[in-house]
Amino acid sequence: MNLNQFLMHWHGIIFIVFCAITLIQLFYYLFFFTRLSFYRASSKTISQTHPVSVIICARDEAANLAKNLPGSLVQQYPTSHEIIVVDDNSFDDSKYLLEEFQKTFKQLHVIELKQEAKMITGKKFPLSIGIKTAKYEIVLLTDADCVPASENWINNMQQTYDDGTEIVLGYGAYNKKRGLLNKLVRWETFHTALQYFSYALAGIPYMGVGRNLSYKKAIFFRHKGFSSHNNIPSGDDDLFINTAATKNNTKINIDADAFTFSEPVNTWAKWKKQKARHYTTSKYYKPLHQFLLGLYSFTHFVFFPLLVISFLFFNWQLTLLVFAIRLVIQALVFYPAMKKLQEQDLYPWFVFLDIWMFFYYLIFSVALIKKPGASWN
Repeated sequence: MNLNQFLMHWHGIIFIVFCAITLIQLFYYLFFFTRLSFYRASSKTISQTHPVSVIICARDEAANLAKNLPGSLVQQYPTSHEIIVVDDNSFDDSKYLLEEFQKTFKQLHVIELKQEAKMITGKKFPLSIGIKTAKYEIVLLTDADCVPASENWINNMQQTYDDGTEIVLGYGAYNKKRGLLNKLVRWETFHTALQYFSYALAGIPYMGVGRNLSYKKAIFFRHKGFSSHNNIPSGDDDLFINTAATKNNTKINIDADAFTFSEPVNTWAKWKKQKARHYTTSKYYKPLHQFLLGLYSFTHFVFFPLLVISFLFFNWQLTLLVFAIRLVIQALVFYPAMKKLQEQDLYPWFVFLDIWMFFYYLIFSVALIKKPGASWN
C-alpha cells in the first residue's frame, strides 16, 4: 500500500486499531476483573484467633486521633492484641490526647519519636519502629484518619490467615458525601481496588493500601523492611507489597466488617497532590506489573479518542456495536464488584466515570516522571 492508498484507508486502519484496543480491554475485564466480581471467600472449617498488633503512625494528627482512634480501641477481640500509635515528631496536642486515652485503654501503647531519621523520609521510619516494637507476629496497619467499619475489624482480618498466608490485603474505603469530587475519589479508589484485588486473585499481587493492610513480622524482616526503597518517601504500603507478595503468600479480605473508612479530601488540589504522590511510586514496581498496569491504562486512555474518530470517519453502526459490547461486559463486571465493596451507588454513573478516566490519566501522567515529595501526611 503506497502513501496515497494509506491516506484513503486511514479511517479503516483506525477502526481496526480501535477494535484491537477494545479486545485488550475486554481481556482485562474477563480474565482479571471477573475474579473480584464473582469472588467468594472459602469457608474455614476451623476458626483460629492470633495475637495481633495494630500499628498507626501519626504526625500532627490530634484531631483525627480523637475522632478515629476509639474505633480501634473498642474492638471486640478475645485474644491478646495491642494498639500501637507511633507519634512521629508531632507539634500539636497528640501527646496529651494519647496520654488521656492510655488511662482508659490499657492495650494502647504509644511510641513517641522526637528526632527525625537521617536519610529516611516519609512514613517508613516510624512504621519500621512500630513493627519492630510490636509484641505479636501479625501486624495490622491503618492510618490516623481511618476508622474500622465495625468492632470485628481485627478479628475479621486475622481470620484470613492460614498456614501459608503472610499478607492480607484489605479495603480502605472513603466516606460517602455529596458532590462530584466525592464520586470521583471513590470511583478511583474502587477502580484501583478492582485491579489490585483481581491481580492478587490471579496470583499476581502487586500492591496494597496502608489504610487497611496486614502482614507478618517475619516477612517484613526477611525482606529487610523498607531498605530497598528507603530513599522514596512514599511506598511503605504498595512498594513493600510489590516486593514481598507472591501468589502463594497473599490473600484478600473484602468482608464489609473488615473495611476501614476515611474522610475523602474536599478540594481538587488536595486530591491531585494525594494521587500524584501515589503515582510517583508505581514506576518502581516489578517489570511485569508495570507492563500489565501500563497496557491497561494506555488502552483505557486511547479507547475514547479512537471511538470518536471511528464513529465520525469510518462506520458509526459498527463503532457503536463494538462500544456496546464493551459496555455490556463492563456493566456485568462492575455491578457485582461494586456491590462487594459497597460502592454500588456509583453504578448509575459508571459510563460517565469511565469517560472521566481519559482526563484522569491525562492529569496524572506527569506524576510518572516527577520526583516524589518528602512529606508523608
